Amino acid sequence: MTDVQSPFHATTILLVRKGGKVVVGGDGQVSMGPTIFKSSARKVRRLSGGKVIGGFAGATADAFTLFERLEAKLEQYPQQLLRAAVELAKDWRTDRYLRRLEAMMLVSDKSTSLVLTGTGDVLEPEHGVAAIGSGGSYALAAARALIDTDLDAEEIVRRSMRIAAEICVYTNHELVLETLDTE
Repeated sequence: MTDVQSPFHATTILLVRKGGKVVVGGDGQVSMGPTIFKSSARKVRRLSGGKVIGGFAGATADAFTLFERLEAKLEQYPQQLLRAAVELAKDWRTDRYLRRLEAMMLVSDKSTSLVLTGTGDVLEPEHGVAAIGSGGSYALAAARALIDTDLDAEEIVRRSMRIAAEICVYTNHELVLETLDTE
């Protein structure tokens, strides 16, 4: 269900939870205006000793700041992704510095997947699928169409991201995937 309309260009991040796995995939394109600045950026990473995976859309420095803050919240609230995300969202909305950060995040652990926004949203996606970024709507639609097939989570992410890259000029075919076992 979740595709939070994003003002952020230059990326597509997709999360699919299916069949005992959660997969987060992101493309590698970084655009500056109409120019492709880099084609192999890494916008998906592991946190909390590999127990959490996440991806970001938006300003890179802002996203790294948010990943650092989330990592600190996960240390404060070990194995409580939802609580750590809510605490981060509170800080993000109320802290004068953090409020100016322009990024969105998809994060997941074994049991919970979330979309985090700078407006204080901490959303749990329906149907095990969420997407953010300029190509998020395309990737989300493709993943929703494929979720009830025999394809596994990783193949759904790969195919959906390929479709998004064929439609969205801010998305390319250079994928980074991270996977967690949920069982």
